[in-house]
Amino acid sequence: MKLTSMDISATASASSIVFDALRKAIIQGQLEEGEPLRQDEIARLFNTSRIPVREAISRLEEQGLVKTQRYKGAVVAGLSPTETNEIFDLRALVEPEIIKNAVPLMTRELLVQAREKCAAFSASKNSMEWGDLNRDFHETLYSASDLKFFKEIARNAIDRVERQTRAQLVMSNGMERAGREHFGIMDACEAGDADLAATLTREHIQGAKRSLLKHLEAV
Repeated sequence: MKLTSMDISATASASSIVFDALRKAIIQGQLEEGEPLRQDEIARLFNTSRIPVREAISRLEEQGLVKTQRYKGAVVAGLSPTETNEIFDLRALVEPEIIKNAVPLMTRELLVQAREKCAAFSASKNSMEWGDLNRDFHETLYSASDLKFFKEIARNAIDRVERQTRAQLVMSNGMERAGREHFGIMDACEAGDADLAATLTREHIQGAKRSLLKHLEAV
């Protein structure tokens, strides 16, 4: 199992540490679709009991990143094209509302930080960084919003499709388009145009969905 071992036996938040480590490994593709999550092995890697591991896996299952299969137990969940389509449609509803709410609340410091992250994404040649850089850019802009539950929904939805999105960026040469669209969203935020930022975010998500589904059909 591709996980870095860690001694958390004396840590009060052992379940959260295991959850964060497994979540990161899943969304970054280190744990592949269908791979079993063996509680004994994970507990041994983290030098903890099975209880926090079981709690962490339960949380991952609630978020749709893990599913329980008969005879196999907990495994990394995959996505069908229909599920992928639905998740992107959900994002296209939720994320424009988040950024529309966020724009009037954005500080100059936040805009500078977001501009730097936007540039870092476009400049990166390391495909392993693209998912994190993409998330950092969007979440920096969204952080100004006070729509707490919308942001939680968006984060979970992004988690579900991050592996597929990274593959789409690599296989379809989608980085140039994504970078260009990021700069458009960034310009709208800096101009204080919340409606335009929301429209561009919606188009960005729907465009990524179309590109990803086309990639999945070709695989």
